[in-house]
Amino acid sequence: MKHASARARSMHRGALKGMIAALVLAATLNGCSTVAPKAGGAVTAGHPLVVQAAQLARSGATLTGPARQANDAEIDRLLSQLDDASLSREAAALPVGEPLYNYAGRALLRRGLALPRAFDRTGWKFGQRPAAESDGYRPPVRMAVLLPLSGDLAVASSPVRDGLLAGYYGEQRRRPEVVFYDTFGTAGGTLAAYDRAVAEGSDFVVGPLGRDEVGALYGKGALPVPVLALNRTNNEPPIGNASFSLSPEDEGFAAAEYLLNLKAKRVLVVGGADETQRRAVAALRDRLAVGGAAVTDVASEGTSDFAPYASKEGGVDAVFLAVRGTSARTLMPRLALAGLAGKPRVATSQLLSGTGSKATEDAILDGIAFPTEAWATRGARGLPSPASAGTMLATAKGPGARLFAFGFDAWQISAYLEYLATANNAHIEGATGTLRLDGFGNVLRTPAWSTFRSGVTVPLPQGDKR
Repeated sequence: MKHASARARSMHRGALKGMIAALVLAATLNGCSTVAPKAGGAVTAGHPLVVQAAQLARSGATLTGPARQANDAEIDRLLSQLDDASLSREAAALPVGEPLYNYAGRALLRRGLALPRAFDRTGWKFGQRPAAESDGYRPPVRMAVLLPLSGDLAVASSPVRDGLLAGYYGEQRRRPEVVFYDTFGTAGGTLAAYDRAVAEGSDFVVGPLGRDEVGALYGKGALPVPVLALNRTNNEPPIGNASFSLSPEDEGFAAAEYLLNLKAKRVLVVGGADETQRRAVAALRDRLAVGGAAVTDVASEGTSDFAPYASKEGGVDAVFLAVRGTSARTLMPRLALAGLAGKPRVATSQLLSGTGSKATEDAILDGIAFPTEAWATRGARGLPSPASAGTMLATAKGPGARLFAFGFDAWQISAYLEYLATANNAHIEGATGTLRLDGFGNVLRTPAWSTFRSGVTVPLPQGDKR
């Protein structure tokens, strides 16, 4: 397996296609300062919800598996009952080292609120990396990338690989040696690839891509070389490691913020049955509740008559669609018959599934707002426009464009991870959106927004500011 080397530095930055093709062939052949509270003991004063949540956070440190997940969910539920001002005030009062701060900080970030201080971090390793640049750029020395380069998942991983390499070659400063390892899309292949990467001197690992493979790697316990996993499991990353995914929870929270900005108080949800759609709906419901709004009903995408939902006391202010585009096209006439056509309509990014081939068919989706990659709305530093990239690489257009942007951001996070982990209110403007790191090592993403106009997707004005 051959490596990305210093010889590539002399290649012209604009020749994106040639750059990526060369490395793909080689791989496949083989913030602000604040005054922090003093450290102290258990939280026994303050808001009753915070006291209760703090007790759970302390006891949860010894829990694992479903018990830990249930405990964390209850903490999030308690914090969700605080309004923005109360949450900010209570978080600022938590002492340094208090386990609840990571939960409270994550809740603040999800609401688009500032942290009172940086997260309390332990177990993070950056010592082998040369000193950081003034903007926080501090990439690894030797970076291993664990992807399914062969087998059934190889096609799906190609856009991720190419997006990562586009970011790599778009950077003109010091870059790490990059080595690709084939996981074959299996847990066993992942564990073997990780062990080999460690044995061969890698100081940072990106991947694996599959949810089961990430779970297998996390199951090793303490990892000698830190990891940026490209998926999430039901468990938090091991201490000192990070996880990045195109999370449906991020979209649900973003959609709720969008609707709250529109002053919507009563939201009808039309949702599908798959896990991604359910997770987006759950996140939307939680955030709306915090903002004083509510989900009136969750109707199935197979509902034929929405009049009973629209005619309830209080009515409906907006509609949230957690469905694919093919389903949304059939839903629009039914919503119109119920008098809901003029209401604000917001969807998940799944709205793009099954669209794009005929503008005349997609015109019925005009006006629906949905989260999208920031690359398509405001561009991304180091990348050509989506249209230009699409003419160079098949993996950068169509359904693969989202994963291409995801791979690009995986490189960005790897290069700026220390900055994201240690600076207060640190963020980077990535291709998939604005990226932040919570106290548990999860990358939180705030997407940009687009809509359909005459059946063609276009950015929403100021959509990336929401």
